[in-house]
Amino acid sequence: MGAYLAKSQGLRVLREIREATNRGYMPGNELLHGLFVLIGSFALLTPGFLSDIVGFSMLIPQIREIYVGMAKRIIRKKMQSGQWQTRMYTSFR
Repeated sequence: MGAYLAKSQGLRVLREIREATNRGYMPGNELLHGLFVLIGSFALLTPGFLSDIVGFSMLIPQIREIYVGMAKRIIRKKMQSGQWQTRMYTSFR
């Protein structure tokens, strides 16, 4: 059950990343969703009841949206405080 859910959600996120790049924008939210699908999949492989609960919760899109929102707030705070800096390297001229 968990392996099927992880695979289907992973393929869904990959499709969303592809669609975002085809539309011409950076797939930031989609990449965070992909990260949480990956973390959730690894959590399901880890033995333990708590890790299974966390892993399954990361594979459910509605609950995963909460994790993505929390991650975005943390990233935004770190960037505003100067703890993280971003640079963009492109070959566009």
